[in-house]
Order: sequence, then C-alpha cells, then structure tokens
Amino acid sequence: MSETAYHHRPVLLHEVIDLFGPVPPGTVVDATVGGGGHARALLEAHDHLSVVGLDRDPRAVAVAAERLSEFPGRARVRHSRSDRLATAMSDLDLLSASGVLFDLGVSSDQLDRAERGFSHRQDGPLDMRMDPTTGQSAAELIDEVTEHQLADLLRRYGDERYAGRIARAIVAARPIASTARLAEVVRDAIPAPARRRGRHPATRTFQALRIAVNAELEVLADSLDSAIDVLVPGGRCVVLSYHSGEDRIVKSRFRAAATGGCTCPPGLPCACGAVPTVTLVRRGGTTPSAAEVEANPRAASARLRAVEKLPAPSSTDPERGEP
Repeated sequence: MSETAYHHRPVLLHEVIDLFGPVPPGTVVDATVGGGGHARALLEAHDHLSVVGLDRDPRAVAVAAERLSEFPGRARVRHSRSDRLATAMSDLDLLSASGVLFDLGVSSDQLDRAERGFSHRQDGPLDMRMDPTTGQSAAELIDEVTEHQLADLLRRYGDERYAGRIARAIVAARPIASTARLAEVVRDAIPAPARRRGRHPATRTFQALRIAVNAELEVLADSLDSAIDVLVPGGRCVVLSYHSGEDRIVKSRFRAAATGGCTCPPGLPCACGAVPTVTLVRRGGTTPSAAEVEANPRAASARLRAVEKLPAPSSTDPERGEP
C-alpha cells in the first residue's frame, strides 16, 4: 500500500517534537500511530529515540509500517488498541518507555474514504469502526438501541441540542444502512432555522456514533493510566485531543497522577500519603496557531497536554511534602 494514498497531516508537529526532545534515550510508543506522521518526524529529529507505533486500524498499520521502514532497527509497528499498549510492549520485550504519544480522534484518511462510513459528506456503508475486522458497526448499533439510549448517546458524545428529536427520527427510519440516509434523516429532524447555521446538521450525530462504536472515551482512560505506568523517570506522555469529552478525561487522569489523588486542603502540605507520579509539563492546553488552522482546518479543535514521569520516592523520605 502506497503511503501517498494515506491523507493525514500531523497536528502541532513542532510542539510534539520539542516535547520529546528532553526525554531519556529509549522508545517512544506512538499509541495511535495513524499514517506515521508524528512518528517519522520524531525519528528524524531525535537520534536518541526509537518508535513503536500502535493502531487499531489495519490500514493505518500498513501505511505506517511502510512509511517508517526507512528507519531499520528504530521503528516497529503493530496492530493494537492503545489501551493494550503494555501487552504490545511486552510482546516486543520492552519493559518501559521514554515517551508515549496519543493523537486522538478520527484521521483525515478515515473521514475521506467513503467505504469507512465516518463522514456525512460522502455516501457509503454506515460502519465507523476504526478496526473494521471486529466489533459492531454504527448501522448495527442504531438498529439495536432504544430511542432513550440513542438520545442519551447523542447528548453525551455529541453535545447534540436536538438529541431527542433526532433519536425519534432515526428509530422511525430504521434500518439505516448508509451514511447519506443517516445524514438525511438527521437533517430533516432538526428545525429548519437550525439547519442553516454553522456546520452540517448531522456533524454532531456522526461524531457521537463514532465515539460510541469505538468506545473511544472508555479506551482513553485506561490507555492514559497504562501510559503513565510504563514511563521511565523523565519520560513524557503527550496527548492531542479534539473533543471536549476527550480533553476532560486527559485533564482528569493527568491531574490524578500529578497529585497522587491527594485529598488534603489546597496550599497545605500533603498529609494523606498521596504519591504524585508525574508533573505537568505545561499548565493548561496548547492549541494550534492561526496559521496552522488556516493550512489545516481539521486542526482547529486540537488541544495538546503533556506530563513528565517523576522518580519513585525514596522509602527513607520522612515527608513527601506538597504535590
């Protein structure tokens, strides 16, 4: 498979490269390697690093393997979900990592290929599975859930204002087998004035179904905990998120690791025995510049966060102090 046929522009590329510059020599696990854009740039920029690329999408795995083949001995690619990164590392005889990178969400290649069923802009089978070899498709999902369950899904994962109306319309129109038909049903369910504002009226519904089909938020929480566990001291976990639900999970897991789950009042020394495992590399999230968004509109919602693994506390320390 030619890498030129895989379309995805890495977001916040220079920022990602800079964040991994100070990590100890070793392996960076790109847990959502996609077409290998970030991984390739890291290998070109940092001679002290090798890369293990993981992805649940078999097409992405094939493309990344081809793209990274020019780095023999420094790059390996495997078909794996990100929450199974510890198992994937063990299979490669890796005990720890100098870094872990997550570039979340859906890729441009997945959106642009009608047969994948991710986009309302092209007609194709209503699939949306990142790994089309396993699991339930979007068509199967909406055919099985109740109207109440579907409305809840649209609210939670899509922040959809008209979730109830859309859910009723989808249930009434079942079975729905194509992206074009789903987009039509959603459009007709939304009040006419709302259809004329902003993005395509089916955008939020498609996003919500994709997240549900791939259990993206559930996978993310476990993935982040595993990533922090496998880091060596000084290693970094870097995450690019594109959805408010993703970013909330990233902030929450990073905060829990940075405080050790401390329950003491703010501003006082920790007395509850909490042990921080990371420190925040930057306060808040980094967003793309206006120039990057102009060149790559799909980068507009991106937010980057990073943490660095702390050394294990000495068992002889009488106090750990404030996290």
